Amino acid sequence: MELYKQVSYKASKLVTNEYSTSFGLSIRLFSATLRPHIYAIYGLVRIADEIVDSYDGPHRLTLLNSLEKQTMAAIDLGYSTNPIVHAFALTVREYAIDTSLIAPFFESMRMDVTPKTFDQSLYDTYIYGSAEVVGLMCLKVFTNDQKLYTKLKKGAGKLGAAYQKINFLRDIAADAKGLGRWYFPISSFETFDETAKATIVRDIEKDLVSAAKAITQLPASSRSAVALSYDYYNQLLKKIRTTPAPQLQQKRIRVNNLQKTALFIRTSAKGKLHA
Repeated sequence: MELYKQVSYKASKLVTNEYSTSFGLSIRLFSATLRPHIYAIYGLVRIADEIVDSYDGPHRLTLLNSLEKQTMAAIDLGYSTNPIVHAFALTVREYAIDTSLIAPFFESMRMDVTPKTFDQSLYDTYIYGSAEVVGLMCLKVFTNDQKLYTKLKKGAGKLGAAYQKINFLRDIAADAKGLGRWYFPISSFETFDETAKATIVRDIEKDLVSAAKAITQLPASSRSAVALSYDYYNQLLKKIRTTPAPQLQQKRIRVNNLQKTALFIRTSAKGKLHA
């Protein structure tokens, strides 16, 4: 069992690092005891994303529902034959992550199964389930303390929401043209302009301000890692802010690997790198 546990967490680490260099760098700044659990959370999230974003067969909903059933069963049993699900379930059980944070995630993923234009209600529901609850799952691991969790809960949710909204802006070309999705209820892809972009950016900035207050109160074992991810998304938002709306509709904006590495080195140099 111990060997399978180690292999499962290594599989989650591999999935996370292969799909996201930015998260991979940030996770390296967590204390060693926390890293496997953050990999486990993002590993499962990434597999669900893969189903709705990359799989182009006719069985998206079936596959997503199956993944949810496997996940819930593994949480009950403490075991899964799927290593990614197994690692996630072990983390959920160890940190008492309530399934009330897990079910909304899968509900939001189901919204992505078919092309969709989101109204305000769907948008809010989607942001909560796809991003805020992921931040709250991670906060459970960061704090492992109900009192501190409750204190930082709002900020953690705002941080997840900000990241997701920035991702939406970064990916509007691929989402709209490739997947038939339009998330922002204040405009359409055709009417998206500088005014709409500025409104969305202001909303994100409010989320980031709220999140920043919570980051400073995180335990040392997680603070620098979350700060690094915050800096990365701030950098990405700056690029989006200065990119004309028509260009966002044509190409994906990114922070290059050199810039990511520079952010990592800057945070590490503050003496916050954990063994």
